[in-house]
Amino acid sequence: MNREQAGVDPPGGISRGEVARGAGLAGLARSGALIEAVAQPLYIWLFGLAAYGLYVVFWGAVNLLANIVDLSMTSALQRTVPTEDAEEGAHRAVKGALIVALIPAFAIALIVTLNAEAVAGIFSAAPADRAAMPRAVALFVWALPLWTFIEVATSAARARRAFGPEIRLRIFWEQIARILFALSFFALGFATLGMMAAHLCSLALTAILCVPLLARYYDLKLLVRVPLRRAPLSSLIVSGLALLPANLSRRMLIDAPPLALNLMLPGAGGAAAAALFEIARKIATVPLIVRQAFQYVMAPLSSAQARVDRKAIAPLYRFASRVSTALVVPLVGLLIFASLDILSLYRPEALAALPLLYILVASRAVEAVVGPATPIVEMIGHRGLPLLNSLIGLALWAVFAWLLVPLHGPIGMAIAVAAATVATSAAATVELRVSDNLSPFDGKLVHGLGMALLGVAMMALAAEVTGGPVRFLTVLTIWAATSWCALRFGLVRGDREALGGFARRLRLL
Repeated sequence: MNREQAGVDPPGGISRGEVARGAGLAGLARSGALIEAVAQPLYIWLFGLAAYGLYVVFWGAVNLLANIVDLSMTSALQRTVPTEDAEEGAHRAVKGALIVALIPAFAIALIVTLNAEAVAGIFSAAPADRAAMPRAVALFVWALPLWTFIEVATSAARARRAFGPEIRLRIFWEQIARILFALSFFALGFATLGMMAAHLCSLALTAILCVPLLARYYDLKLLVRVPLRRAPLSSLIVSGLALLPANLSRRMLIDAPPLALNLMLPGAGGAAAAALFEIARKIATVPLIVRQAFQYVMAPLSSAQARVDRKAIAPLYRFASRVSTALVVPLVGLLIFASLDILSLYRPEALAALPLLYILVASRAVEAVVGPATPIVEMIGHRGLPLLNSLIGLALWAVFAWLLVPLHGPIGMAIAVAAATVATSAAATVELRVSDNLSPFDGKLVHGLGMALLGVAMMALAAEVTGGPVRFLTVLTIWAATSWCALRFGLVRGDREALGGFARRLRLL
């Protein structure tokens, strides 16, 4: 039995327990996406499919702009702050990131507001929504500086290896407050603008609460008075620019598809197609929560670990991949074979999202097996490889979307996104194997994957022979049993011990 199987982590480095605790907290923070997926049917019932589609398109455009104007300062902080030995250097990095990101965000918001009518003409919308489009554009564009500040502030906290504080912000203040604002604006008689105003109000509230979050991990007075110096600021910007293509490509695969569908398909059809894609994407985001939790944690931890011992990243990488496989693959099976029951919560027209859901969720299962290769590649010094992976993903997405969307609409877009997602993750996995001899694959991962696939096959059988509520309850029960077996037999004892109280409560030890 080697040190990893026995649960002994390399001396002086990051432990699997720390990875597990951080991933658990980050997963809770990212579960705001789960609440958003649950709230999605409510928004569609309140404001309609086309209005929700417009909101999705606007939010996707804002997200893409935010990821361009911030020059990947969020990722640069993950790389820079953990390596700073002096507090002044860490504060200088955060101050530089805020200034670099916020100045262009405010400038773009002002320019778009002054030219709202011209910008509104770019988007496809139903005739009933066309008159409100300029007002919607002028209002919603101010989500750009708000969201940029939120992203930089929360990434500054994560750079301190503090993964829990986002939970209240991401779940309660951002997501729950958005639901309450949406209900309030609907009660006041707002239509399309109501969904957008609710989103803007929830972001404003979250941005206000990010100030005390920064104060918890940084000295605000020092943050204000610390002088910016050319060399550290240039290094921060260069680091961000190196990571920008990879970060932008990931966001493009999330935010650009609804926007592209809206631009490629005319009128109300473009808005409806964007809404259908977003319905499928939001549900497919549920298994992504597990993977993103490990991505958020492995980025700063692998950066810190690389300073001590690069070889010690290997057990952390394999641990994250084994846990991700054991949790995500059964969850993907649940979402596929309970999809009819899930979509029954929406308006009847949302059932058209079913084939998109199958495609996107299946790609998440493949992505989970290879583990958090992408953030490790980004954080341990391979600055050229994220760019290569970005180009691979973007090229595949663009080619498939251009060929398939005119013929198959949102289904073609789902195929394009799935192909790009799998290719990007696979490329990072191969690169780690070649450059650092790191691989997520071992016997235990294969055991866990086999157990998970067996459970998925049982879910398929249950979905075939049952129906209605019985089908959902049966698939749900098989999912729970499959997840337990995959965790119990797909992890080495050291992995299960690293899961702490979670493993004890489930009797995995």
